[in-house]
Amino acid sequence: MIRTSVAVLLVCATVVAAGCTRAGDGVPTVASSELSAASEVPTTTETAPADPGQQDPEPGVVPTTQRPAPAVSVCAPADLPPVRTVAQISDPAAPTATVGVPQGWSMSAGGGDPEGARLQGVAGMSATVTIAPTPLDPAAAFREYTDALTEGSVITTVSILPGDLCGFSGQRLMGILSDGTQTVQYEDRIVHVPAPARDYLIAVHVEAPSGAPGFEEAAALLTGDFEVGLR
Repeated sequence: MIRTSVAVLLVCATVVAAGCTRAGDGVPTVASSELSAASEVPTTTETAPADPGQQDPEPGVVPTTQRPAPAVSVCAPADLPPVRTVAQISDPAAPTATVGVPQGWSMSAGGGDPEGARLQGVAGMSATVTIAPTPLDPAAAFREYTDALTEGSVITTVSILPGDLCGFSGQRLMGILSDGTQTVQYEDRIVHVPAPARDYLIAVHVEAPSGAPGFEEAAALLTGDFEVGLR
C-alpha cells in the first residue's frame, strides 16, 4: 500500500516522518460522519520553502534557564476551567498535568505508565494525557513524538505551531490520520518539562472521527494551557 504524508509546518521548514498512535478509550466516571476513505496516491511531502542559507528554529523550542525546585506547582493558567482532572504516573519524580475537561466528558485514571489520564466525549471523541521520561532535548523529543504519532498511517497531515508553556518548550500539533479506510482528526499539546532528576514529555492527545461535531471546541479546551506540578 502506498502512503501519503503531508507535513505543514507553520513556523519553520521541517520534514516530519509519518506514523500513528491511536488513543485508548476513556472509562466513564462522571456524566454531566461517516469516516472518509483514503485513496492510494503517490507519496508526496509538502513543507514551507527553506532558505538554504538560514536554519529556522524548531517551533516552540525556547531556552530553559534552570530546573525548577521540586514539590511546587510551576505553572498554572490565569483562567482555570471549572472542571479539571489531574494526570499522574507511578514515577514519584514525574510531573503532574492538570487539564480542563469539556462539558459532558467523562474522566478516569490512565491505564498505566505513561498514560496518566483518560477522557471520553460524545460523537466518538476521546483524549489521553501521557507523561514519559525522555533523554532527548526538546527539539529531538518533539520529532520523536510526532514520528510515533503518525507511524503506521497511510495518509497523514501534520501542522505544527509553537506551544511553549511557562518557560518550557512546547508544540501544538493538528491534522488527520488515516489507515486507508477510516480517518480521524487530532490535536496534541506536547510540553518538555525539565524536572529536578530528569526530563519528561507531557502530551495531551485528542482525537475524533473526521468531521465530528464539537471537536474544535473540545480540543481547544483540552490542549489549552494547563497546570504543571512537580512532586
